[in-house]
Amino acid sequence: MRDQVKAWRVDELGEPATVLRFEQLPAAEPEPGQVGIEVSACALNFADILLCQGTYQDKPPLPFTPGLEVCGVVREVAAGADPELAGLLGQRVVALPALPHGGLSTWALAASRDVFAIPDTVDDVTAAALPVTYQTGWFGLYHRAALAPGETVLVHAGAGGVGSAAIQLAKARGARVIATAGGSEKVAQCLALGADVAIDYRRQDFIEATKTFTDGRGADVIYDSVGGDTFAGSRRCVAFEGRIVVVGFAGGSIAEAPTNHLLVKNYSVVGLHWGLYRRLQPALVQACHQDLMRLYTSGAIAPLIGAVRPLADAPAALTELADRATVGKTVLVP
Repeated sequence: MRDQVKAWRVDELGEPATVLRFEQLPAAEPEPGQVGIEVSACALNFADILLCQGTYQDKPPLPFTPGLEVCGVVREVAAGADPELAGLLGQRVVALPALPHGGLSTWALAASRDVFAIPDTVDDVTAAALPVTYQTGWFGLYHRAALAPGETVLVHAGAGGVGSAAIQLAKARGARVIATAGGSEKVAQCLALGADVAIDYRRQDFIEATKTFTDGRGADVIYDSVGGDTFAGSRRCVAFEGRIVVVGFAGGSIAEAPTNHLLVKNYSVVGLHWGLYRRLQPALVQACHQDLMRLYTSGAIAPLIGAVRPLADAPAALTELADRATVGKTVLVP
């Protein structure tokens, strides 16, 4: 273990550009059941912004280091660890760090259940961009929505990290995909990812476009990470017995679902808090990872990497993510 590490820390809640401080700190020692990881890449997520603001579901104690997914090498295991955990020493892995010791650092801690072996064929940057968005998509589309081949999926914010993963996973399951995005560049990116139709929501009504593509039936599954007015529009173009998967609220407002409207088309509103599976069904999360590695190896999925930036750029990179000025995933490297 290194004696000193560099890390972005949040000492008070607020906007990332205001509250993040780049500090040199003693490397935290892993607690029982944890490993220490020398970080080689950390991918950003919208949840990192919410963590800084104090509006995320999980609220780590101050001070903390954000960063929810990393690639790196296990350099230390907790004292007295069982043989299985000790066997991780020296392995190259992807991991979901245990806050307050997150991945916006050169050193992170992670519980053994949140550490996943990766093949040598996956580079560090790609590996770091896989866990959060692709596991979220796998659980949302495959597990919660039970997506079937031939169904139609509407993916909102399709050019972002969450949306781009959902497009690929839906296509891998044999679904037809409609994607929404803001601007011609992002629309083109959705089509390049495999979407059958891509809609610029700034210029076109996604409700009518969805109905047109489905001959008036609507989308069987709607994958919504935006919320607000987007969710309200989704209710108007979901199919009979369709499923709206609520992934998050990147749009900034939380919508309401009038229960009387659910009866009109017998559709379901399905919540997805992916992090709960890590605590309640860790074996299923490991199975999800194995399936994602199979899909990656077969070429069915590949993270859309919009930018690779130095760790020192974390506040600016998170600001761009908040402003929706990014395409795909942004990955930071030491």
